[in-house]
Amino acid sequence: MTLFHLTRLHTAAKVAAFFVITLCLEAGLHAQWPGQGQSQERGEYVLVSGGPALRRWEDLRAPGTQHDRWWGNFIRPARMRIQEIQAKDPNAVITWLVYRKAFVSRSGEDNRSLTELVESVRDKYKVRLLWFDNNTQLINYINNGQNRNRLPIANFEFFGHSNKFCFMFDYSSDIYGASSAWLHEKDLPRIHRGAFTRDAFCKSWGCHTGESMSKAWKKATGVSLWGAVGKTDYSDPGGGVHLSPGGRWTR
Repeated sequence: MTLFHLTRLHTAAKVAAFFVITLCLEAGLHAQWPGQGQSQERGEYVLVSGGPALRRWEDLRAPGTQHDRWWGNFIRPARMRIQEIQAKDPNAVITWLVYRKAFVSRSGEDNRSLTELVESVRDKYKVRLLWFDNNTQLINYINNGQNRNRLPIANFEFFGHSNKFCFMFDYSSDIYGASSAWLHEKDLPRIHRGAFTRDAFCKSWGCHTGESMSKAWKKATGVSLWGAVGKTDYSDPGGGVHLSPGGRWTR
């Protein structure tokens, strides 16, 4: 229908047409969240946060190459996503899994209980917080944490370090310059394909996931995983996660 024909519609019809056009424009403005503009089957929102590095290890690195100088790099963006999800759906079922060991270790360096600070986010936003220590616990939650026939996972997001082959739950926490806890793409066949809705939105906000793990995730679970080709950057004081120069999102 042309704009000329629209001008001849009844006033109420023109308002309705404008409302539809506005919705389409708003959907386009949110393209930086791939998949989020699409309608999804209802289900559980699962967010996963890795843990921070120890300062004593990172102090050995040259300036500009250090990781996790701030303990909350992987907490703040998860908290922001909780806010966004709840703004869109106040009744959303949200479960937040956080790698515990790294926060306990870092608490000693920061001279305060970081686990209590994480729990304060849980209390403020009234979400379900589960501490985990290894990939088996995470996989068990994905598979059986809820009755997946009645409440499959509609949204899965990971905030933390990663490389092209795995999510790293810690980095320079136990071992300098290395990870001692991860979910490797070889572990993904342990995830039940029926754990997710058919149109589940899955995304890793870590580095390099889109270079290999995204394909392995799709093969194992049947749903796509958005991941970065290149690095991601958590240094924004506002809490956003950004692609580093030259990076792109893929699934």
